[in-house]
Amino acid sequence: MYERVENILKMAEEKNTAAIAFICMDFIMARSVICAAEETNTPAIVMLYPEHASLQHTCNLSGYAAMVEELASGVKVPVGLHRDHDYTYDSIVDAVGKGFRSVMMDGSMHDLDTNISMTKAVVRRAHELGAIVEGEIGHVGSAAEADNYREDLFTKPDAAERFCRESGVDSLAVSIGNAHGEYKETPHLNLKRLEEIKAAVKVPLVLHGGSGIPDDQLTVAFSKGIRKFNLGTEFLRKYYDAMQRFMDENADNPDPVKIINYPEYIQARLQPYVEERMKALCRF
Repeated sequence: MYERVENILKMAEEKNTAAIAFICMDFIMARSVICAAEETNTPAIVMLYPEHASLQHTCNLSGYAAMVEELASGVKVPVGLHRDHDYTYDSIVDAVGKGFRSVMMDGSMHDLDTNISMTKAVVRRAHELGAIVEGEIGHVGSAAEADNYREDLFTKPDAAERFCRESGVDSLAVSIGNAHGEYKETPHLNLKRLEEIKAAVKVPLVLHGGSGIPDDQLTVAFSKGIRKFNLGTEFLRKYYDAMQRFMDENADNPDPVKIINYPEYIQARLQPYVEERMKALCRF
């Protein structure tokens, strides 16, 4: 069933767990997530990174939103749609107009006052259009640059309280030792900082940079207030590995249209991974 993201976050709050938001660049990834959600009876969020539409052209916005809604309508479990990191008012308003009712305004690379001002303008217009907004305070940097060790990038509780109060965001992405991409070493979340942020704000908290964080740390983080957990790099790597395996297995196949078997082949390898992540981490 197609469900608004804010309702899925409320479900996660009630169960003291987190919903996983999977970056899905195309139909195969989205269908794998939605079928896995149905199989495990676990609410999930399908998430688009804007560059997959604007740069890689794996989809367009309105078509992607309609695709996810149609796929979700075919299952009984709640499935939401979210647009990940975006940086400008115009781009976000355009995405809302094309079917995204949950969006992220990432102004975390700016100073606090600028971030609040930019995010507040987006929140005001998004709410008028019936959408919710995720913001970010602190800065979730790059794992390749070891930004997860930079405490100067961590979210400060007092800044988070002011940011949420003045911007009006509906959820908050935090930096507590997490970073985007593949970690050089095992990351260690600052769970004390998470507790302090949770105590300072009233909105659901979001953890980015989920690929490679140990499960034991994640389950504790979920119990301490994380309500949405983003997975991208690891899922995309699974896709690439399945693609490589398909090519290897079909190298000597003379069938000129063998590629038509590709979508089902890939899903058969992505869906078990998604199911395993849901079973291991989610407590709905």
